[in-house]
Amino acid sequence: MNGSKWKSIGVALLLASTPLSGAIAAQDVLVLARAEDPPTADPGVEISNSGYTLIYAAYERLVAYKGGSTEVGPELAESWTADDAGLVWTFKLASGHKFDDGAPVDAAAVKFSFDRLMKLKAGPSDAFPVLKEVEVVDPQTVKFHLTAPFAPFISTLAVSGAAIVNPKVMEHEKDGDMAKAWLAEHSAGSGPYRIASWERNQSIVLDRNEHYAGTKPALKQVVIRIVGDVSARRLQLTSGDADIIEQIPLDQAEALQKDASVVVESNPSMYVNYIYMNNRQPPLDDAKVRQAISYAVDYQGIIDGIMLGQAKQMRGAVPSGMWGHDPQGFQYTYDVEKAKALLAESGKSDIRLTYTFSQADPAWEPVGLALQASLAEIGVKLDLQAVADTTKRELVANGKFDMAPGAWTPDFADPYMFMNYWFDAGKMGGPGNRSFYDNAKVTELVQEAAAIVDEGKRKELYVEAQTLSTQDAPYLYIMEKNDIFARRAVVKGYVYNPMLIQVYNFGTMSKTE
Repeated sequence: MNGSKWKSIGVALLLASTPLSGAIAAQDVLVLARAEDPPTADPGVEISNSGYTLIYAAYERLVAYKGGSTEVGPELAESWTADDAGLVWTFKLASGHKFDDGAPVDAAAVKFSFDRLMKLKAGPSDAFPVLKEVEVVDPQTVKFHLTAPFAPFISTLAVSGAAIVNPKVMEHEKDGDMAKAWLAEHSAGSGPYRIASWERNQSIVLDRNEHYAGTKPALKQVVIRIVGDVSARRLQLTSGDADIIEQIPLDQAEALQKDASVVVESNPSMYVNYIYMNNRQPPLDDAKVRQAISYAVDYQGIIDGIMLGQAKQMRGAVPSGMWGHDPQGFQYTYDVEKAKALLAESGKSDIRLTYTFSQADPAWEPVGLALQASLAEIGVKLDLQAVADTTKRELVANGKFDMAPGAWTPDFADPYMFMNYWFDAGKMGGPGNRSFYDNAKVTELVQEAAAIVDEGKRKELYVEAQTLSTQDAPYLYIMEKNDIFARRAVVKGYVYNPMLIQVYNFGTMSKTE
């Protein structure tokens, strides 16, 4: 645990609340209190971390992250090979894995799961842009056919959307929805737990999957309780009614550290806050203006004053902790005189910009106020415009903004998640390149890096692309935030993985008095 650096994953407080249970949770029952319900538990649809809490507990995938690392290893697949062209991948399934109804996990289930994923065409399918076909060779062997080489392919098989679903869910299909309505609040996987019940905005109960092929979990049951009020969540933790609480304001997390019965988990993450500068909108179409703004930002002041030291400044687009990060990469510093000089070189004056933000992230408004004060030092006026988050997303997607804050976490452990989404000129707007940045050389570099499998060469290409793009200053690289939640000290065995925010290894956790 790194007690000096935390990440706030809090959202605006919801009004919904549930009463205290009135009794300390049993030793084989873990209670997690959080602010809001997940939208759905369907791995073919869900794209939120809160939903991943359920999906990673209830399903297995062909591969899984190794403990706390970003590397993947076998889970349902015991081995795999690829042809020389990287277009055909063959997986041998491990024996003994069963769905929660006792049915075996076989190649037909793998094919069904990916066919369903690609037919639904929801957000999770985006991780598989070149998947052509999944072929059943025999009950324990499956082949994936790709239309083009895709370097991150193995990593994508560890994501939530790659969960293997029991084909029997089709018994619950209604009006051609491929059982989407049923899977929204039920599970059909082979993971250590299964969804036993779900009362919307109240609680979700996970029961141990008695057919799970792994070591029998110590926790018989996991209860996810929806408690909208942060003070109520904190009281439940300190009284023993809850074992884990999420979405804690930073000052309250500091206070909880003083309680000997509580552990504040605080870990560096790949959750970044950055600011899009619209490269198509004058005067932000001038790199010198963007560079000037980049030097005008008091990064450490934001981290110390707003995040209470619980974050660190980004250094390039790829965050620390992920391969492809350049620890020697250029980093803008707070230098008012240099900012003024660059602005003078640009020939631009009387600049007035708008910072369009929502309350989806509690840091965005205070960061905007800090930027307003910093830019005033170099004669740039910044107006703050608060809008609904859906409005902000629409404005950004259509390029109708000057500056806007963003948050980003990778879906899989590959620099592709940052470099190809943020800098490819073919992904402007909603898909990821929200600064509308267009540098033909950078686009060429990131596209080449995605199409080859040599990790060393890919890293060289991504580092070069980071160097060039950072010089152009299309974004303000503000901070890497830390993941923060609080648990009772009796909860043991938690393993933090930076790829799995709000995901817990319930199957290997326990409680000891």
